[in-house]
Amino acid sequence: MTAYSAPTRDMQFVINEVAGLAEVAGLPVYAEQDVGPELTEAVLEEAAKLASGVLAPLNHSGDVQGVKLGPEGVIPADGFAAAYRKFIEGGWNGIGCPAEYGGQGLPELLNTATEEMWNSANMSFALCPLLTSGAIEAISHVGSDRQKATFLPKMTSGEWTGTMNLTESQAGSDLSAVRARAVPEGDHYRIFGQKIFITWGEHNMTANTIHLVLARTPDAPEGVKGISLFIVPKFLVEPDGSLGERNDVHAVSLEHKMGIHASPTCVMAFGDRDGAIGYLVGEENKGLAYMFIMMNEARFKVGLQGLAIGERAYQAAREFAKDRVQGRPVGVKSGDRVTIIHHPDVRRMLMTMKALNEAMRCLAYTVAKHLDLARHHEDAETRRRHQSRVDLLIPIVKGWLSETGIEVASLGVQIHGGMGFIEETGACQHLRDSRITTIYEGTTGIQAADLAGRKLNTDKGASMRALLAEIEATAGELGQEPGDDLAAIRANLRDAAAALAEATDWMLESHDPEDVMAVSVDYLMLAGFVCGGWQMARAARIAQRKLKDGQDSSFYEAKLVTARFYAEHLLPKARSLCASIKNGGVSIMALTEDQF
Repeated sequence: MTAYSAPTRDMQFVINEVAGLAEVAGLPVYAEQDVGPELTEAVLEEAAKLASGVLAPLNHSGDVQGVKLGPEGVIPADGFAAAYRKFIEGGWNGIGCPAEYGGQGLPELLNTATEEMWNSANMSFALCPLLTSGAIEAISHVGSDRQKATFLPKMTSGEWTGTMNLTESQAGSDLSAVRARAVPEGDHYRIFGQKIFITWGEHNMTANTIHLVLARTPDAPEGVKGISLFIVPKFLVEPDGSLGERNDVHAVSLEHKMGIHASPTCVMAFGDRDGAIGYLVGEENKGLAYMFIMMNEARFKVGLQGLAIGERAYQAAREFAKDRVQGRPVGVKSGDRVTIIHHPDVRRMLMTMKALNEAMRCLAYTVAKHLDLARHHEDAETRRRHQSRVDLLIPIVKGWLSETGIEVASLGVQIHGGMGFIEETGACQHLRDSRITTIYEGTTGIQAADLAGRKLNTDKGASMRALLAEIEATAGELGQEPGDDLAAIRANLRDAAAALAEATDWMLESHDPEDVMAVSVDYLMLAGFVCGGWQMARAARIAQRKLKDGQDSSFYEAKLVTARFYAEHLLPKARSLCASIKNGGVSIMALTEDQF
């Protein structure tokens, strides 16, 4: 097992120079806070200490030990409860939450960097506050004043955690098939039903857990239009804020999973006795729209998990490659053997991991910047424009980053060779943990359907074309001298962007919807590779300018070379994906069911 060291230098570069913290810091909401490079450095350094010193050492042991369901509920792995206390004592749970509920109110751009660290250090642990933050977001947007006052301060502090309860065994991703019932009773409802795959649905690390639950009222219409959202606390909350009796909600079993073993994935039973008391959030039959507030928050952060595990896998592979002695250099038949980092194919894999991680980080942090501007900019039209960019990019962040994180983790196993297939090295765990990210909070196919079926068609491709125009503008700012790194990046970025433009035109033309959906994942991945290349080009332009100024030559030279590698070895995937898209779904859908 290798230690985790947060890449704070790269994080600061992306936050301050690529994403552009200054634009966020200038918002009136941050007028009383000195949100700048010094604060960024201080926050990241303190977060790195907790991530590397407290959370990372529990990653392997938690994976081996897992969690247990006893008579008193779920028992987390050893050390997790103490680590969680340190986490909330440091105020990390509320770093991005509004100050009115006890949070620090810092930009999402900074919060995103800390969440990358938590997930790199210990993804099983990080899932607990991730779900809480999503529940906070939903309640703060659509909860009543009383609900906000009752639940948000303790959820913001981390004294109470939150969950989302959507999935049922017969429904899966099809939420129109949800059957959980909500029977009105005075100022509350009685909830009956069972939910599956509930992350951190039960544990003893906090005094209370606040479940957000989708259910149907007796007269609700069929389908998604008949779903309502309810707050169902583990312990009822008295008017004075103290905890009352245990609610009728319990974990009845735990799932045995491929990865994230230290994160309890629960089957939750509501109403085995008299019915779990729940409180309607907003209006009846609007629950799915409300839950999507939480779900979009979660989708962005699950994409971030792809980056986080990719970073952890890269660090492990890099250190192994520098330490493992095997073979001689190419063309040398005698003499000392060398570490495997000297072998070209290992370099290819390390460069791929490094380039993909840096592209993912730039893209995710840039989306976080757009989130800040969409939430807090003074001008309504500017907020709308940034929200439009967020809406377009979130399925790409969730889908492309999670798929790419698995690829990076798999390369990490390959670099370890036979030792990568042995659990003791930790390389296996990174691959096992990352595998869930393309499944929960909406599979890659669901993200692709959202991008190609909804986001692209809602405005007839206007948002995507605005993005393509910005990518072209970036390409136009790069150098053109033969042999120049930026010129090579420019040529490849323009060709990849042209491929995305061609594919976009094809997707918007009148085709059989089944054909479009058949190639929608290819379209999402194409958009992801191009957006990653766009961000790497922006980083390269900054790096070349810094090199001309004589600043930190080693760091910025590596930035420039890594961006060129991405442009020359990863962006060419865009053309093949475009070809696949334009061939449509004819051969995909051609066989009969019996021919499979």
